[in-house]
Amino acid sequence: MEYLKEISIVIPLFNEEESLNELFIWINDVMQKHQFKYEVIFVDDGSKDNSWKVIEELSTKFDSVKGLKFQRNYGKSAALQKGFEAAVGKVVITMDADLQDSPDEIPYLYEMIAKEDYDVVSGWKKKRHDPISKTLPTKLYNWAARKLTGIYLHDFNCGLKAYKNEVVKSIEVYGDMHRYIPPLAKFAGFNKIGERVVEHQARKYGTTKFGFNRFVNGPLDLLSVVFMGKFGKKPMHFFGAIGMLMFIIGFFFASILIIDKLFIHEHAKLLVDRTEFLLTLVCMILGVQFFLAGFLAELVGRNSSTRNSYLIEKEIGC
Repeated sequence: MEYLKEISIVIPLFNEEESLNELFIWINDVMQKHQFKYEVIFVDDGSKDNSWKVIEELSTKFDSVKGLKFQRNYGKSAALQKGFEAAVGKVVITMDADLQDSPDEIPYLYEMIAKEDYDVVSGWKKKRHDPISKTLPTKLYNWAARKLTGIYLHDFNCGLKAYKNEVVKSIEVYGDMHRYIPPLAKFAGFNKIGERVVEHQARKYGTTKFGFNRFVNGPLDLLSVVFMGKFGKKPMHFFGAIGMLMFIIGFFFASILIIDKLFIHEHAKLLVDRTEFLLTLVCMILGVQFFLAGFLAELVGRNSSTRNSYLIEKEIGC
């Protein structure tokens, strides 16, 4: 497949007017030095400052600058998704607009995709210039993400990443899923995922745009990614298996209690007065409900327009 550019750099931003000129000049110097054909796609996520005005001025001076502006703030995932849709480069690089990601890393990330044939390369901020209130939860999330996804990256949330173009065209990023794009790529069939230690700069302008809610949204989105990746096309395999297991356990112990009442301890108190019997009934009822949840999820999936959206890597004679 022929691509119009070698590199597409997607930069989501929110209220970053101070850093945009400096960031683009830095990117342009690196691109010119290595003679890359490139484009920079700034995605303004509903900024309230003059970020869009700066992007407009850059676009009039440089043909390589493109801009997308949201009507309001939708979040980083939405900005990345629209940037991915617009990207025409063979390799797509993502980076933050706050100057904490170094454009000097771009040629090395490009080489790993274009020459070493990685599908995804994630940056690893081995030495971070962030407070412990940010680094400690990040370490915990990264540990949990490695265990749940089977992808052994040190820094899932690093904004500096590189992808093959077909990777970003094959996934959908929404909610706060920008933290877990490598797992999304893996579940889409792109298994060659690498990592590179990258330089992390101290924030030069402004403050972080992520609040306390990331500590809640991060784990929930991780569970969503893992569940959809493993059971999105077959929810009955998850809900049905749990439901059957719970029903069988409840039925087994209920049968034991009934046999005990009828043949062993005939004069014991009524079954309905025994806590154990009530617990077995609850277990059986929950089992039936889990099974029905899986059944309903299967019905919804069968009527989904994406139920057969499988990625074809190559074709011959079609």
